[in-house]
Amino acid sequence: MHGYQALIFDVDGTLAETERDGHRVAFNAAFADAGLPWHWDAATYGELLAVSGGKERIAHFAARHAPDLACRADFPALVGRLHWAKTACYMNLVAAGAIPLRPGVARLIDEARAAGLRLAIATTTSPENVDALLRANLRAAAGAAFTVIGAGDVVAAKKPAPDIYRWVLDRLALPAAACLAVEDSENGLRAALGAGLSCLVTVGEYSRGQDFAGARLVVEGLDQASLADLLARCGNG
Repeated sequence: MHGYQALIFDVDGTLAETERDGHRVAFNAAFADAGLPWHWDAATYGELLAVSGGKERIAHFAARHAPDLACRADFPALVGRLHWAKTACYMNLVAAGAIPLRPGVARLIDEARAAGLRLAIATTTSPENVDALLRANLRAAAGAAFTVIGAGDVVAAKKPAPDIYRWVLDRLALPAAACLAVEDSENGLRAALGAGLSCLVTVGEYSRGQDFAGARLVVEGLDQASLADLLARCGNG
């Protein structure tokens, strides 16, 4: 017996490969619309993913490449406007079908629901991004499939801090031992482990080569096995 009652999914890189051709493209569009001479190529964006959270990523980049701008009193407001514009662009990309779920994800969600497992989300991406992704790919609002959605700024400290997972666990009213986190990155794994969760890692395009020590199981993709097989291999009972 695997002993799990719920699965808690990360979103970016886990449910879908959203980063390179989704969020990165949307960030660049927001920068261009604001008249900023910033362009994040694929390699630069991969490095920036070490910083969790879109607003935090903008601030981190500005502090290193535009310190005069980052020191201005109105910089936090600019970050907010950039992030809002980026989110709008990203949602348009998702609605256009440009960002499919990773192979095996939809089947895994269906199998989990059929097995009576509760589903939750723990992510730094915005609730609007989560909802748009699931509506475009599952033809359903996020709340229709997931019991609890921890997204955006519901906690101040982003991954690898465990706060978002603790927030989700509180609302699931389940102990960490009854839940399995599904992540794609080292930061996400550290957050899950910090909250006392077991973690299944599905390696993403930007996370290959990261340190996944402590994961219950590391797989190339969620299409490699059935839910029952994955849970058996991650068993905590």
